Amino acid sequence: MKSLAPPPAPPAAEAAYRHVKDGLLSGRLPAGEMLSEGDVAAELAMSRTPVREAFLRLATEGWLRLFPKRGALVVPVAPGEAEAVVDARLLLESHAVDVVVRSAPAREALAATLRGLVARQREAVATGDLEAYAEHDAAFHLAIVAAGGNDLLTGFSVTLRERQRRMIALSVGAAGEHAPGFVEGHEALVAAVESGDAAAFRERLRAHLRDAHLPAAHPDRDGGAR
Repeated sequence: MKSLAPPPAPPAAEAAYRHVKDGLLSGRLPAGEMLSEGDVAAELAMSRTPVREAFLRLATEGWLRLFPKRGALVVPVAPGEAEAVVDARLLLESHAVDVVVRSAPAREALAATLRGLVARQREAVATGDLEAYAEHDAAFHLAIVAAGGNDLLTGFSVTLRERQRRMIALSVGAAGEHAPGFVEGHEALVAAVESGDAAAFRERLRAHLRDAHLPAAHPDRDGGAR
């Protein structure tokens, strides 16, 4: 029986794809920016052909919109996407903590893991490395879901990671001075896990996610987190 998996991309096309996608997810290539095949090719010291293949792949995934002879437009976060991702994360992480708090060893192990990730976040914020902060943030939330022990839900969480990473980069990049407040939100979540209070965790997570990714819900805020 033949495999239905697509053939691997040529090395140059794969390199161009990963380079551009990393820029999209990290916020280095902001929404609304027009990308040029020639500029990316020159940056990577390769021909335009692999860059064109990378653009086509990213357009298929919904990250770029192609305009013949003009380039590729970085597609903004779709209306309602932030709300949908926040709702999904709230369900996944709250369910995992509901499971974890039933076992003292599991609760202590998760709290220790999260404390380590919070320490890395604080270091990244202190050095101004907001991209590293975003990576540690994603790892923090994934660790919570994985601790629930449900491989299907963990797999679903992994599929959200790219959307999460872009959202985190946008929220932190919009007001980097508020990044320490994001870390404080994580500290509150760890405290709820340590105390075994799943209800408090759920409420703190809801506030944390909405503050970080849905600032329009807080008209008195300037887009950051406290």
